[in-house]
Amino acid sequence: MIDVACIGNLVADVITKPVDNVPGAGLLERVESIEVFSGGCAMNAGVDMAKIGIKTAVLGKVGKDSFGTFLKEELIKYGVDVSGLVFDEHTQTSASVVLSSSSGERSFLHCVGANGTYGYEDVDFDVIKKAKIVFVAGTMLLDRFDGEPCAKTLKKAREMGKMTVLDTAWDSKGRWMALLEPCLKYVDVFMPSVDEAAKLAGTEDLDNIADCFFDKGVKHVVIKNGKYGAYLRTAKDAKPVYLPTYTKEKVIDTTGAGDSFCAGFLTGLAKGFSFEECGKLANAVGTFCVMAKGASTGIKSYEEICEYMQTHAAG
Repeated sequence: MIDVACIGNLVADVITKPVDNVPGAGLLERVESIEVFSGGCAMNAGVDMAKIGIKTAVLGKVGKDSFGTFLKEELIKYGVDVSGLVFDEHTQTSASVVLSSSSGERSFLHCVGANGTYGYEDVDFDVIKKAKIVFVAGTMLLDRFDGEPCAKTLKKAREMGKMTVLDTAWDSKGRWMALLEPCLKYVDVFMPSVDEAAKLAGTEDLDNIADCFFDKGVKHVVIKNGKYGAYLRTAKDAKPVYLPTYTKEKVIDTTGAGDSFCAGFLTGLAKGFSFEECGKLANAVGTFCVMAKGASTGIKSYEEICEYMQTHAAG
């Protein structure tokens, strides 16, 4: 059995730092490090949960190239099921060049690559059949999967008796709710960031945002609120719960922080935790993420995270 099947994007992140000046044509600027990390919402969440100790699978598409091989090997290294991974002979693996300044600010150069060609026909429902939870990550970044194909996938997963969870990414094309609305009636837990949630709902008030999602058919709402923690509502007529996160740790890198929060929450769901317990675990996993460079580097085992929660106070 698989606890969580993650459907979505996989990205090779080439992180360069510090980059305070971009050299002109023909010129060279020295930096301290250039490293390759695994990235992408589905990849990050899958690896994070595997490191915590949850059985995961990642379904997505990569190219038949060195980056694709690297991402597959990273998943295998952590024990993630890759039987739902598709290799595209005609499109390169999605990749980003991350330019990180001395102050921690980041700029990105991104190639959509194989993530843009992943579609409903690529979803391996034999893998979905073995999972308890189906998590769609990176919505708004999957050109051929977003919208109706995603809704069709979630509907079928629901019919197969799976819990469905959905996260979003920033929609640079400005489609927002017009693209996402068909999916929401098939979503058990919706987990956008506060900025994405505000864009989708057209308001910045958290209660009104959640009401909007409930009206679209979502069963439960979780809003990731950065350094302020998380907002949780189990139903439209339920009172909201505000969960502070851990604010005393030094932030090294916020890459993958939202994905790690999702990984923590999904871990709680897979273990049968209450909604509030899931949120507390999610905040702790997100904290471990930002204490190290890279999207999944800082994630520890479930036992280590629980020990941290017992010895550190949130807020």
